[in-house]
Amino acid sequence: MHENRDAALRRLKRLEGQVRGIARMVEEDRYCVDVLTQIAAVRAALKAVEKLVIDDHAAHCIEDALASGDRADQRAKFTELLDLLDKARG
Repeated sequence: MHENRDAALRRLKRLEGQVRGIARMVEEDRYCVDVLTQIAAVRAALKAVEKLVIDDHAAHCIEDALASGDRADQRAKFTELLDLLDKARG
């Protein structure tokens, strides 16, 4: 991680607090819809962190592979990116 590292860490720390809050809600037998709403918010926030990491990967790891001229490394990084995007969609 390069330029998005600090932003990703800030978001992850916030997410950590949100998840603890959801656990507390479950312990307190809060209304299911309220718990599910918070879970959806955490999922959306996690997707935002995922996007930061993917952007960083494309801007640095893949860019470095392209600049290297190493066809095997380029192919490997491209395949990694496709696999990553497939997992992100699923």
